[in-house]
Amino acid sequence: MDSHDEFSRAEMMIVTMARLLEDAENVFMGVASNLPFFSIWLAKELYNKDLTWLNIPGRVNPKPALPPRSTVDFEVFRNASASITLSQIFDMSARGELDVAFLSGVQVDKYGNFNLSHISDGNRIKVQFTGGAGSALLCANTKRVIFWRTRHDRRSFVEKCSVYTATGNIYSVVSPISEFKKKDGILALESIFPYSSYDEVAKRTGFPVEPAPIALPPTEDELTLLRDFDPEGIREIEF
Repeated sequence: MDSHDEFSRAEMMIVTMARLLEDAENVFMGVASNLPFFSIWLAKELYNKDLTWLNIPGRVNPKPALPPRSTVDFEVFRNASASITLSQIFDMSARGELDVAFLSGVQVDKYGNFNLSHISDGNRIKVQFTGGAGSALLCANTKRVIFWRTRHDRRSFVEKCSVYTATGNIYSVVSPISEFKKKDGILALESIFPYSSYDEVAKRTGFPVEPAPIALPPTEDELTLLRDFDPEGIREIEF
């Protein structure tokens, strides 16, 4: 455990995102999405058994026997009920049929825009990132986007992104120390995680934030399910 005697930062993020899926119809996760994998799995186990799980390898409602280290591993294919192509997922989004998608980036700003493209230094690209792939379309067309980032500092949570890789329907932003919700076009602090504080969140955020309540910690049921499913601690690898 790296943040609390009873639960880790990864577990707090997983549980927070899983709870957001309680009323979701369907959810999509892409590559390099370790924490979303566990969140979707936990939501289907505990909160929303009817949730339709879509993933970038093209399977629907997989039933992994164990957590994979890669989100394109065979385990995200195992015992799936159907197949779907990535182009069909994008079509679903364009038709307004994709309910939730998990996306991430290097920077997110107070307006809910995010940057996965590059950081500029004048007319020169200072740091090149991977690029957004289909993030721009998904962020604009998916009903609710959950943005997660395992780093929370003033370089990650900024006043204004230098480049907009994607903008649109950001619903929730989850970091290791807090959750934000987009309200009236601005990210507002929704909750502070039990091992953090308002002072820490304010100090590590590059735009002003108002106080918020302390989030409910993971329950015994949530932690037991996660730890029994993942005795090797793969849920921690993004940290």
